[in-house]
Amino acid sequence: MFWSRRWPAVAAALLLMLAAAAPGIAAPGAVGRPGAGSVSGRPGCSGAALRRVPTDRKVIALTFNAAWNEDGITRVLAVLRRERVPAMFFLTGDFADRHPEAARALAARHPVGSHSYSHPRFPGLSFPEERREAVLSARAIRRATGRTPVAFRFPYGEFTERNVRDVNALGYPVVEWVDDTAGWRGPDGGVTVDMVVRRAERAFSPGAIIQMHVGSTDARHSVLDADALPRIIASARAHGYGFADLGRLVRRCRVRG
Repeated sequence: MFWSRRWPAVAAALLLMLAAAAPGIAAPGAVGRPGAGSVSGRPGCSGAALRRVPTDRKVIALTFNAAWNEDGITRVLAVLRRERVPAMFFLTGDFADRHPEAARALAARHPVGSHSYSHPRFPGLSFPEERREAVLSARAIRRATGRTPVAFRFPYGEFTERNVRDVNALGYPVVEWVDDTAGWRGPDGGVTVDMVVRRAERAFSPGAIIQMHVGSTDARHSVLDADALPRIIASARAHGYGFADLGRLVRRCRVRG
């Protein structure tokens, strides 16, 4: 396959570029400024899920899934803008179809990825079913935002090696996570803002990708990740961490199936 022939050269170039300038990695308390630091590990563009930004610097990457409703989105975007912190949002196609204005607001300032169309469990799907989920999701996201998703994240964090290969063949790198804050469970699930912050803090490590959610699933419209976000950002900075521009990195390693 074309990508398999080109992978060694592309990976080497990407690693050298990141090591020289770290263009997608922000220093603590800032966004987008180049910084020094060596890069280690395979970028994860093909053949494996990316769970960490390939760096040994103290940076983390914030990501959010959007599949339910618009709750919390305005607050999350306001905090990210005020604090000048990059993030990446993974939208289901169904969400983009039902909430095009919210999808457009997310994509206006942050890169977006696909979280499938209807949020099924991928290990049980055939390749035609996987393709349908990816294609319908991409169409819905483009229709709502004018943007093409730059990566793919599996629903429920459930996938097999075959699923990764299949999604790569459709043209998407796979981005997963080191830890999930569990804010999506909400107060009805026994989760508090303090718990969300602690779960994020336990993931703090060089290059860690952290998963959060926007939207709510309870009658109170609780969005614990939105409530906890200012504290998570403050805690990361207090621990000497900056924030990685994951979207910039992923766009440079797009898989071509």
